[in-house]
Amino acid sequence: MKLTLSLLFAAALMMAADVPAEGTKAPDFTLQSQEGKTVSLHDFAGKWVVLYFYPKDMTQGCTIEARNFQRDLAQYDQKNAVILGVSEDTVNSHQEFCTKESLTFKLLADDKHEVAPKYGSLGDYNGMKIAARNTFLIDPKGMIRKVYVKVNPMPHSGEVLSALSQLH
Repeated sequence: MKLTLSLLFAAALMMAADVPAEGTKAPDFTLQSQEGKTVSLHDFAGKWVVLYFYPKDMTQGCTIEARNFQRDLAQYDQKNAVILGVSEDTVNSHQEFCTKESLTFKLLADDKHEVAPKYGSLGDYNGMKIAARNTFLIDPKGMIRKVYVKVNPMPHSGEVLSALSQLH
């Protein structure tokens, strides 16, 4: 029993270590957006970046989260912040999702599973690689200022806006 608990605790620590810590440099990346354009994190130097990972386009929780970010987009613009959504879906899937939900911020296709692991945000669901619902608030100098893991999609945009207000 004691050994089992120790192993579970060690596994939890290893998983937690995969998520970059607040105060560290955000790992750079380059992915394709729903527009088929190349987007890199360093393109947004001088801006706040809300980098959110989500499991799957057009699913209930992911739709709620995206709609709320879209609803609050003007407030993010006022705070010099951009929203980048990342999932393991394809560019085509992102195009459909953006069209269906009238999303105007960038969704990035990590269909080769390259970026989510850098952020400790790649999970396995019934043998499928999917992004874990985690968010990273990155400051204009590229430093991670706030980390959210296992996000609840309903209140999340408001939580991020509140953190942005406090950090400004």
